[in-house]
Amino acid sequence: MRILIVDDEEVALNSVRRLLKWRGIRSVDICNNGKDAIEKIRQTDFDIVLLDLLMPEVDGLQVLEATKPYRPHTEFIILTAIDDIPTTVKAIRLGAYDYLVKPVDNDLLFLAIKRAYEHRGLTVGLSAAVQDGKKKISEAFKDIITQCPRMLSLLSYAKIMAASGNPIMITGESGTGKELVARGIHRAGPMPKGPFIAVNVSAIPAAMFESQFFGHAKGAFTGADFPHQGYFEQADGGTLFLDEIGELPVDLQSKLLRVLEEKSFYPLGSSKPVWVDVRVISASNKNLDKACREGSFRLDLLYRLKSAHIHLPPLRERVGDVPLLANYFLQEACKHYSKDVCSFAAETLDLLIARDYPGNIRELDQIVQNAVLVAEADTILPQHLGMASGAPSLFTRHLCTIKENDEEHLFYTLNKTKGDKKHAARALGITLRQLQRKIAAAKNNPRWEKILDDI
Repeated sequence: MRILIVDDEEVALNSVRRLLKWRGIRSVDICNNGKDAIEKIRQTDFDIVLLDLLMPEVDGLQVLEATKPYRPHTEFIILTAIDDIPTTVKAIRLGAYDYLVKPVDNDLLFLAIKRAYEHRGLTVGLSAAVQDGKKKISEAFKDIITQCPRMLSLLSYAKIMAASGNPIMITGESGTGKELVARGIHRAGPMPKGPFIAVNVSAIPAAMFESQFFGHAKGAFTGADFPHQGYFEQADGGTLFLDEIGELPVDLQSKLLRVLEEKSFYPLGSSKPVWVDVRVISASNKNLDKACREGSFRLDLLYRLKSAHIHLPPLRERVGDVPLLANYFLQEACKHYSKDVCSFAAETLDLLIARDYPGNIRELDQIVQNAVLVAEADTILPQHLGMASGAPSLFTRHLCTIKENDEEHLFYTLNKTKGDKKHAARALGITLRQLQRKIAAAKNNPRWEKILDDI
């Protein structure tokens, strides 16, 4: 494993290098400024880069943006004193694998490095198939609708990790499909014919935790007229999916940790232990690393649950999947409501694609269901979405001059290539210098302000 540490503080550089060498990692390079770091990373195939964010002249985000396209398989872990959500989001969008806030717990840092290295090994093996368009969704994940390369890569990683039977943590915003992925992991795992028990941890009252999870014997408490099997016993020989695990109270986390370590427990009112063989998959939309730092989540429990980590992107980062998902939800809604609606108008799809979706896939599903209910004909029109007054697509066709048409096509291409200027120049059949001149000439047009801010 070859690691580069980038930090403008000499003390931080040396302390992290000593820690890594003490943990047995001998190939460790250091760099104390962003400009030299860019050159080093472009010239050397590092496995992992530990990157400070705040540096003079060239900061960490600029280093990441300037090098990730050249080294797509190098994993970047951001180490910074800034605990800022927008900065974190931008770093992840630029390709960072993880984001840790200083001072970083040594065990947490080493665990992040270990997982980043494992992830690099898997993505190197998977990338060729994804790029060639030959990647197929495994039968185990057939319920997930996507053509997004990032999602396809994540599902391939999930399939590989599923075979181990080890605990897996799935994170992502609400509505991104965490339970669907968990069910796919169960089907791809070593016990696919066993039960899949899904539990919303946040919905269980603290007073009933032990009874719900571990069960109870007859007469264990007032009202316990019959013995009851808890979730762990129900899931024996299969998978227990713990959704919203971040909501579990701290005083109950130790009880869950003990069962995960010992694979046995005592039902309430029983003196005999119950042994179980259960694969645990957990999910959360909270930042559990931050929760550990704040003391609201146990670090040892996080280690136990996070043998592998899958982070699902929000729908706004996989816009190409919106038409696929919308058409699927359209068909399902027509079956459910016995309606004969067969398509979306072009303007309707423009509105769906342009939407931000804070509720992600679940929100899109609800929008389409409501549209099917109110549609009078066989086509869903903008007014059926309940958001027809929203901003129209930047690229809706309209009468314009040839110069305006060329400018619109330029920014359409930049938008589709997610601001990748080299890719956009190739698609347009022009040189990078010509593309830069065209962008500069269009900078005064407020219509393209949002796209220009993002590239």
